[in-house]
Amino acid sequence: MAQRRHLVAGNWKMNGLRAEAERLAGDLAARARTAAGGCDMLVCPPATVLAAVGAVLGGSGIALGGQDCHAAEKGAFTGDVSAEMLKDAGCSFVILGHSERRHGHGETDAEVRAKVAAAWRAGLAAIVCVGETREQREAGTALAVVSAQLAGSVPEAASAANLVVAYEPVWAIGTGLTPTLGDIAEIHGGIRARVAAGTRVLYGGSVNPGNARDILALPDVAGALVGGASLKAEDFWAIAQACG
Repeated sequence: MAQRRHLVAGNWKMNGLRAEAERLAGDLAARARTAAGGCDMLVCPPATVLAAVGAVLGGSGIALGGQDCHAAEKGAFTGDVSAEMLKDAGCSFVILGHSERRHGHGETDAEVRAKVAAAWRAGLAAIVCVGETREQREAGTALAVVSAQLAGSVPEAASAANLVVAYEPVWAIGTGLTPTLGDIAEIHGGIRARVAAGTRVLYGGSVNPGNARDILALPDVAGALVGGASLKAEDFWAIAQACG
């Protein structure tokens, strides 16, 4: 199976009230409607503005995604959002297993795996995040850690249509630090060998307009999961254009 188009996804995290979210989405949509892009684009805003952002993006070709979901379809889970709710809000993707969920909320591989199954149940593609800490990188166990996370977090029914993998070294997220291109290539190659042909493997962790082109040119990198730079339309658009 041929590799699909690169995907550049913006994770807005806990940022954006309605007015500013609509402005950012509107700027991106206007650019997408008037310029040919070299990749698929996705934005994942907070749940409170999904509907508003989705309405602004309509007809632009930019997809909408959630940042997390509960494993259950519905029930007594105060404050949680189900995959079906994300689908109903217009989403086609959901980010799962981000390090801020794994480390900040104590999510296990098994919990991520259940959420991935829920995403598929609702018809969403899951973006499963994996990545090592600085201590694990220095100990030389980065690839082993990532491989174990991948094996524990992804159900057997994974395919290029329902799964995207995002390699995000924990120590590079929001720090301005990035692994060497060789380190990125090594981990992406290891992930590529463990997923179905054609599955997109993204790099995330301090991606910006200055480093995007070199990272996206690596043979096993099929896009980027962008954090802080996705909150600035010009920067996010520049990263998407770097796909070539």
